[in-house]
Amino acid sequence: MRANFLGVMQGRLLPKYQGRYQAHPVGYWQREFGKAAEFDLDCIEFILDFDGAEANPLLRPDGPDEILRISEATGVKVQTACADYFMEAPLHHPDATVAARSRDVLLRLFDNGKALGLSDIVMPCVDQSSMIDQPAQQRFVAALGPLLEKAERTGINVSLETDLAPQPFAELLARFDSRRVTVNYDTGNSAALGFDPAEELACYGERISDIHIKDRVLGGGSIVLGSGNTKFERFFDALDGFDYDGPFIMQAYRDDEGLSVFREQLNWLRKNYLGETA
Repeated sequence: MRANFLGVMQGRLLPKYQGRYQAHPVGYWQREFGKAAEFDLDCIEFILDFDGAEANPLLRPDGPDEILRISEATGVKVQTACADYFMEAPLHHPDATVAARSRDVLLRLFDNGKALGLSDIVMPCVDQSSMIDQPAQQRFVAALGPLLEKAERTGINVSLETDLAPQPFAELLARFDSRRVTVNYDTGNSAALGFDPAEELACYGERISDIHIKDRVLGGGSIVLGSGNTKFERFFDALDGFDYDGPFIMQAYRDDEGLSVFREQLNWLRKNYLGETA
């Protein structure tokens, strides 16, 4: 049985916020902690959206205290945060004003993250924030590098989720001196891109600090776990070669109702790959 934390991406156990597939549920996010406890989950990975960011408890001065009170009452922690904010306003944005504002947001996340006890801030660099071209990578390295002293002091990883192929991703990681630049591995996104889990982990398996559990079809969208192109057995076999002690975050397919399909997929994961009884 794996001893890793098992958690859920924020909002998966609640009605969709404004009909969106993934978003911070403004006004009712507190309800998810009790739901997560009912599923015997350890943690919720919080989301920081671009819209409404200043009202998010991840950035509010009193936010960590409110989260910690609910965590203590329910036993469900917030160990990681997925900063979708940086998909809309990446650190490597060509507009210097936008990039500077994003650097300030990251610094504030470090401060509140330390108060929360975060291990990882996941930074998505995919879709509109992709770093496929070299100029974007150069801007990213130049922007993040000076902020890593703060990452070291707070003990928080900047966990990168990219659409780079394995070797180019490893080369990007090598451009940073700090080991606080880590990898967020998304099982579904890698499958959709046609990447081989064994090849990916051979390139940067020791740098993975956060894992999103998802299934997707090649070149397509999210689908119920076990129904798509994600090679779960190959991935977990490769992961066994590393001392991974981070969380597994359920970011799996959801429908409008959410709970029944989540329960089915959680039981499938626990039975087949986590050594637990569903």
